[in-house]
Amino acid sequence: MSILVYVEQFEGKAAPVSWEVLGKARELANQMGGKLAAAVLGSGVEAVAKEAISFGADTVYLVDDPSLAAFRVDPYAATVEALIKAHSPKVVLFPATARGRDLSAVVACDLNAGLAADCSDLTLVNGELAAVRPVFSGNLLTTIRFVGSPAMASVRPRSFPAPAADPARTGEVVRSAAVAPAGGYREEVKGFEKTAAGEVSLTDAKIIVSGGRGVAKDPALGFKLIKELADTLGGAMGASRAAVDAGYIPYKHQVGQTGKTVRPDLYIACGISGAIQHLAGMGSSKIIVAINKDPEAPIFSVANYGIVGDLFEVVPALTAEFKKRLG
Repeated sequence: MSILVYVEQFEGKAAPVSWEVLGKARELANQMGGKLAAAVLGSGVEAVAKEAISFGADTVYLVDDPSLAAFRVDPYAATVEALIKAHSPKVVLFPATARGRDLSAVVACDLNAGLAADCSDLTLVNGELAAVRPVFSGNLLTTIRFVGSPAMASVRPRSFPAPAADPARTGEVVRSAAVAPAGGYREEVKGFEKTAAGEVSLTDAKIIVSGGRGVAKDPALGFKLIKELADTLGGAMGASRAAVDAGYIPYKHQVGQTGKTVRPDLYIACGISGAIQHLAGMGSSKIIVAINKDPEAPIFSVANYGIVGDLFEVVPALTAEFKKRLG
């Protein structure tokens, strides 16, 4: 086996980033001339294992056990480590989600393996994995090379396009046993609480309207106008790091190298100059519309459409027109 991908799921539904990572891993495995395997852990997750084959896995190691019903680092790490030891993959990839970051760090530490965390790109150099990730608060990108095996990396959501599922693909599902952690079960999950009801997920949104330093003269009004436009279009509201650092809006809305990487169908940048860190987080958007008073703003160099003007005038006009046209 060349590559093993950990497929994250919650309540029997795979996280979309898992398929993004699996799609990139399929590309790398083809270049390596090797096999691609997926690890699916949980309880009642056989359907996820079958999905993994349709998204590119040759083999799926299915660990379906009541002890894995809710994510807990210790039992999940012990089970993933057992799979790695049994099958010796050259590369192990994880989604860089909250759970994936925790799991990959523990597994790498226990196996004394090199880990490139929160990567935005993966490639092969002389047949070996090379991972690109931000450093120094996202001001630089660095390429990580590995000196030992397995090479491990966690991948940021939306770094790669999700592949199309192929229901006709065939593969092997191998059932494996859960492994109890050596130190016992030190965590207990009491339940889950959902927050931000009604909000569109930034990483999954097909339309994103973001605000930047251009809202400075009235941040509260600026982001109110931006949210109204996002809501009218059925999209999510984002922000640049400058707006977040200035305290205009919470970090959860930040798009960029040190925020969330997004890949929407439409990205509307309002009052965002276009720093390289921000472009790295949204540059793969299908259509980019830039609104900025400065005609020389770098954002216009990547925009499909540009509007030179004050966002406090342009955004309400756009919202009114969209409301009229969308009914």
